Amino acid sequence: MILFPAVDILDGRSVRLLHGKRDAVTDYGDPVDRAVRWAEAGAKFLHVVDLNGAFGDGDNAATIARIVRETSLPVQVGGGIKSVDRAAYYIEEAGAERVIVGSAIALDPGAADAMCARFGRKIVAGIDVKDGFVAVKGWVEKSTMTALQAALAMKERGSDTVVYTDISRDGDLSGVNAQATAKLGKDSGMNIIASGGVGGMEDLARLHSLGVYGAILGRAIYVGAIDLREAVSLYGEGV
Repeated sequence: MILFPAVDILDGRSVRLLHGKRDAVTDYGDPVDRAVRWAEAGAKFLHVVDLNGAFGDGDNAATIARIVRETSLPVQVGGGIKSVDRAAYYIEEAGAERVIVGSAIALDPGAADAMCARFGRKIVAGIDVKDGFVAVKGWVEKSTMTALQAALAMKERGSDTVVYTDISRDGDLSGVNAQATAKLGKDSGMNIIASGGVGGMEDLARLHSLGVYGAILGRAIYVGAIDLREAVSLYGEGV
């Protein structure tokens, strides 16, 4: 199972949000320093989110390019990636391994088509679910698509990986929705990365036992509920 330490960036700072709410933020300092710390702890892949991009009020692209350079790790980037040009910047200029497409799946299928046609498996489906439906625009609105519908739509376009987030659990250490995560993988035939609610080693053990492809580690590694080095040793693997 690939473990993805998360670096979420808002206004140039490394932060954690609770349930995706902008007014429920904890500041964890310089995002490049954070990324380097996770690399030194044994991370094999990083998950970086531009929250300003997701909220539509700016971007942290230069900072993300620095993270790629200074960690020398493969990085998957999400947050406000809605066009081929934006995806191309991160993959071809910033050096990201892959990018996450979220809102465009439901709101702009043409853009999702174009990104997948150009970059194939470097496009990851970001499927963030609230009350059973895919949330869009920085999680502030709900679409009419289910997680499975979104996953199958992206699979048809040539993507093979999904970041699946249960928004109701995101950032609160309440426990990952392991069964729903594993079921989405089984039903869609895609690689599923669990996101939201990972609170301790027992969550990683559960995901690992169910054969889940990957897990994003957020607040749990920031507050010390999970020791990243130990987690990589027990449950992690290379890319």
